[in-house]
Amino acid sequence: MVKTFRAYLDAQSPSGRRYSCVHCRAHLARHEDLISKSFQGSQGKAYLFCTVVNVSVGSVEERTLLTGKHHVADIRCCNCREILGWKYEFAYESAQKYKEGKYIIELAHMVKDNGW
Repeated sequence: MVKTFRAYLDAQSPSGRRYSCVHCRAHLARHEDLISKSFQGSQGKAYLFCTVVNVSVGSVEERTLLTGKHHVADIRCCNCREILGWKYEFAYESAQKYKEGKYIIELAHMVKDNGW
C-alpha cells in the first residue's frame, strides 16, 4: 500500500531534517520550524512549532494548562487520525501571546526522520 500525504518535506527543508508521525510516518514539521523543546504535553515532553503539515485542527476549547488558560484545538494526523498535540488559538496572559497560532506536538507521537 502506498501512503499519500498532503505535503512532503524532503525538498522543502534546507537541512533535510524533519519530524514525522510515529504511528504512520506522515511528515509533520521541518527542523527549521521548531521554536522550543521546553514544553510539557499530557504524555510528557513536547515541542513547539511555528508551522506543521499533514494535520487537521479540531474545534477550539478553553483549557487550563501549566501556563494558564488558553483556547486550544487538538491536532490530528491527517493520515492515521491520531491526536498529536494541539494548536494555541488564544492566550489570556500577555506573556503567553507568542504561542498564538503555534503548534504543540508531543514527543510520544513523533520521530526524527532523514538526516539526523
